[in-house]
Amino acid sequence: MTTTYTVEIYKKDARTKKGERLVSKNDYVVTEKSMLEHTVKNTYRQLHGFRYEIHETYVTKQNLMGGGEFTERYDTPHYCSPASESYWSM
Repeated sequence: MTTTYTVEIYKKDARTKKGERLVSKNDYVVTEKSMLEHTVKNTYRQLHGFRYEIHETYVTKQNLMGGGEFTERYDTPHYCSPASESYWSM
C-alpha cells in the first residue's frame, strides 16, 4: 500500500528569528516510510546544518457540523478546516 508523505527540509540560518529557514517542502508517494527516511537522512546531513521533518500528507478529521469524516492536508490552517469552529462562524 502506498502512502503520501511530505518532507520539510530546514537549514540553520542565524539571520532568521527561529535560527533556521525552510529550504524545501516536497511530497513523495512511497510504500515504506523507512526508505524515505533513510534517503533524506543521507541526502541532508545534520553535520551540514540540515534538519528534516516527515509528515503524513493527508489526515482524517471529523466535520464539526455534520459529524462526517473527511481528509485534508496536515498543514491546512485551523481557520480553513471544517473541523474548526472558526471555519463555520465566517
